[in-house]
Amino acid sequence: MNLYLRYFDHETLVSSVDEAIDFLRDIDEVSMNPVLEADIREYVASDVFYPKRYKVRPRVYFIIIKTEAETMQDFKEKKAVHVGVQPIPKVAPALVRLNEIRQGWYEGAIDFKRVLLVPGTGKFQYRDTQFVADVKAESGIDCYNRIVDYLRERVDARSQFPSAKGKNFKFRYLGMAKS
Repeated sequence: MNLYLRYFDHETLVSSVDEAIDFLRDIDEVSMNPVLEADIREYVASDVFYPKRYKVRPRVYFIIIKTEAETMQDFKEKKAVHVGVQPIPKVAPALVRLNEIRQGWYEGAIDFKRVLLVPGTGKFQYRDTQFVADVKAESGIDCYNRIVDYLRERVDARSQFPSAKGKNFKFRYLGMAKS
């Protein structure tokens, strides 16, 4: 395991934590102290493969990256990418479920801000409201759209509806026949 370190145009590829600390000591702006040295040693000894950045001063950092690369050129050409890091999925599973076409009945629950008149004062206020309905729809997003369309016709136009992708809308598929 090698370490790539960079601070602005100062960069190196070293094979030990001691070499990394020596490299950082040679940079005037980086004030090497026992706490920083211990943290670097802990990071190198850990199983974490994500890059680590350390603050030098406000908005100025140096980074350390663990790599399998043997040379700086291999590192720059990304020839030694760590295989243990899983790629981040491009589409979240909740979004896949939301857009999945599956005709039938859905139970949809939406938490929204409803505008209501306060008796006595004549003023309006937002009030958290939950609405639950069984809806015949083609997908989760269709269920959301049907609920919101229904509510827009029946509540004050200033009411605020959450995104279908957020935590304030939940749905579950009930099946082809409503029980």
